[in-house]
Amino acid sequence: METNRTLGRSGIEVSALGFGCWAIGGEWQTPDGQPLGWGKVDDDESVRAVRRALDLGVTFFDTADTYGTGHSERVLGRALGKRRADVVIATKWGNVFDEETRTSLGKDDSPGYVRRALAASLKRLGTDYVDLYQLHISDADPERAAQLREVCEELVGEGLIRAYAWSTDDPARAAVFAAGEHCAAVQHAANVLQDAPEMFALCEESGLASINRSPLAMGLLTGKQAAGRTLEPGDIRNTPPAWLPGFKQGAGADGDWIARVEALRDILTSDGRTPAQGALAWLWARSPRTIPIPGFRSVAQAEQNAGVMEKGPLTTDQLTEINQILER
Repeated sequence: METNRTLGRSGIEVSALGFGCWAIGGEWQTPDGQPLGWGKVDDDESVRAVRRALDLGVTFFDTADTYGTGHSERVLGRALGKRRADVVIATKWGNVFDEETRTSLGKDDSPGYVRRALAASLKRLGTDYVDLYQLHISDADPERAAQLREVCEELVGEGLIRAYAWSTDDPARAAVFAAGEHCAAVQHAANVLQDAPEMFALCEESGLASINRSPLAMGLLTGKQAAGRTLEPGDIRNTPPAWLPGFKQGAGADGDWIARVEALRDILTSDGRTPAQGALAWLWARSPRTIPIPGFRSVAQAEQNAGVMEKGPLTTDQLTEINQILER
């Protein structure tokens, strides 16, 4: 398959598969102690996994300042080191946090905050520019977002960022950023269980890349989740917030979602793919603009995810068959 894709209208080349760096941020929490991470993490293993991904052809890494309250950015910066120029880094701003207590403290959508947040991210990442800078407040006011878009245009002009995007699941909001000259993408949830037809259409019309978070439905599409099995302490899926479907409070994966995954297993595992590889292959087949960003915490996961690039997208017939099974 074509192993590279262009990041929207920016002309920036990236691998067709990116890696999401939320999980390697480790543990962090809300002020009342609800977990926002994926449990404990081994930083040395995270560094090895990033470097292994690079060796296997992955050149796009998506993080956020708030993941692990700065920790994900620090680990990614350490892992890349002198290979910074070989990769495309996407990070995000808009959330406020305390690094000492690893606590999320809310949001700041003010134009003045953008520059402070970017300066802090550059320092943690050990770089003097970010390739793609993303607004991380999914429901921000559209008028305020238009102001933030103009600040991003200034940052492009100053060489601090190369392009920008909004991480949101609302096509109308994404269109506000899309009106900016250097907007290159929208980051949104999409996977074989959660199609996003309106967002894919917007990306096509506006010439944007579609960066897909939750491409494996928070682990449901790996084929390793069992209904009712609790997860490790500190894993956000044990106490899922409203935006995280497919898991039940303290009870692991939802049986209905697991049944859907099982119904798709034969198609997803065609041509020797793992279920996770089949799910990523669905996204590539869904639109030529997609760049899925599965998470990882180990070298083994990095290798499995990167292995999908050898397999390529599913076929049009397989897409049709999946829609029939899911009654879409």
